[in-house]
Amino acid sequence: MSVSLQKGQKVSLSKDHAGLSKVVVGLGWDEARREKAGFFAPKPKPIDCDASAILLKGGRLCGKEDIVYFGNLRHKSGTIVHMGDNLTGAGDGDDEQIVVDLASVPADYDRIVIVVNIYQAVQRKQHFGMIQNAFIRLVDQRNNNEMCKYNLTDNYAGMTAMIFGEIYRHNGEWKFNAIGQGTTDPGLGELANRYV
Repeated sequence: MSVSLQKGQKVSLSKDHAGLSKVVVGLGWDEARREKAGFFAPKPKPIDCDASAILLKGGRLCGKEDIVYFGNLRHKSGTIVHMGDNLTGAGDGDDEQIVVDLASVPADYDRIVIVVNIYQAVQRKQHFGMIQNAFIRLVDQRNNNEMCKYNLTDNYAGMTAMIFGEIYRHNGEWKFNAIGQGTTDPGLGELANRYV
């Protein structure tokens, strides 16, 4: 049975799901309806959200090879795989997925931060206030059962990036923390620098 999480809530993945190995991190969002700007106004560009996983050692990012995103779909350890870029967020269900092999993540990594940024947000004058129905969910790949889901409900107007949540090790077990923190970072590089 799926647990519906609140902002800041932590849940154990290992304890409640014996033998858990691979987790699918599903992220979704929809573009909010926009007001018509006028007959001759340029057509607004679709909002392209990009999901990424930042792997930390001792709570710190040690190198850009530890960022899994649309430009680096597989971590060097093979344990984190991004399933590809969705350019519009249209349609139901997950817009982007990242598969995490918890059982095989090298022991020196203690945290996997899941972030989403809007591609060219500053240039396109786009922000998370233009997004609705954003969520992160964790699914047990063995049986496709959703373990937990966090629906982001705060007002994120003006925010160009989002720290959705993190999967982390604590006392030998894997846990998930629903963060939901908006930032004004213009891109993934700046977002990643928060962990250097």
